[in-house]
Amino acid sequence: MDVSAGAALGAALAVGLGALGAGIGDGLVSSKTVEATARQPELRGNLMVIMFIGVGLIEALPIIGVVIAFMLFGKI
Repeated sequence: MDVSAGAALGAALAVGLGALGAGIGDGLVSSKTVEATARQPELRGNLMVIMFIGVGLIEALPIIGVVIAFMLFGKI
């Protein structure tokens, strides 16, 4: 396999799997927040803050994947 082909494949995998994992994680966090809000509506504000922090941390993964993809594209 050529180095450029391997770099392109690695970039595609980094972005694709990062987006897949983030999508699953965001869905789980959102569903659990809605479930917790339904159980205790008075904690809605606190739950939303915690959810936004969690989603922000989850979204860091695809951003790192895109940075890795750009670094690999620099080698093509």
